[in-house]
Amino acid sequence: MAKPAGPTSHDVVAIVRRALDTPRVGHLGTLDPFAEGLLVLVVGRATRLTAFASAWRKSYEGTIRLGTITATDDGTGDPVQVSEAWRGLPREAIAAALEGFRGMIAQRPPAHSAVHLDGERAYRRARRGEAVRIAPRPVRVERLTLEGYAPPDVRFRATVGGGTYMRSLARDLGAVLGCGAHLAELTRTAVGPFHLDQALPPERVTTGDLRPAGLLVADLPARALAGPERDAVVHGRPLPAAGDEAQVALFAADGELVAVGEREGDLLKPRVVVAD
Repeated sequence: MAKPAGPTSHDVVAIVRRALDTPRVGHLGTLDPFAEGLLVLVVGRATRLTAFASAWRKSYEGTIRLGTITATDDGTGDPVQVSEAWRGLPREAIAAALEGFRGMIAQRPPAHSAVHLDGERAYRRARRGEAVRIAPRPVRVERLTLEGYAPPDVRFRATVGGGTYMRSLARDLGAVLGCGAHLAELTRTAVGPFHLDQALPPERVTTGDLRPAGLLVADLPARALAGPERDAVVHGRPLPAAGDEAQVALFAADGELVAVGEREGDLLKPRVVVAD
């Protein structure tokens, strides 16, 4: 879906549930309300496959505004610190600082995030005024380029692994530069094999626009099922393993994804069944 700035990801999911007349709609990664761009939705039994796409890389373009730290690390939060130290910073300093974030890095998620802390979302604690500090975690930044610099705004493009927070990246860039910063604008342009130019507005989606569930497990080895094997898998019965792969995407003869099987000894047991 092509999410506009303003609604939450949950709002978009609700629109698509109504449009498709189904309660079973999920997504492959939240976009903050102020952000826009590609929100990949999964429908029906395909919602069982979201874990297989959780590590997909995501691409973004956006604007980091130097000089102001906010409570939410984006433009929707109250300013908590303002600095003029960005004045006079040359483009070369910005580019060098961005370069330091490429590769595997330790990143602390924002206090206003959906990370669980002792069974509760971090943002709920932050909204109550509690001090929230989440432990850093490893994330992968594959690409991070400076696309424009009109002080105090830094235009960038990024491709990152799953679990990376662009708000945290903006906050941490400001810390490295010594002036503070927050994420002012963000557009998600790609998620795995899907691109924004393929996306539809949520209110326009129809069942005819749905893509095959097999795209969510395209990275797994595949196995074609004979007719009797398809019936066995749909009913949860194991098959003899044909290789040494830990997980296999099982497809019917017509290309329909039937299930994901997991090897146990000499058997391939259906673990996630998506076909009727």
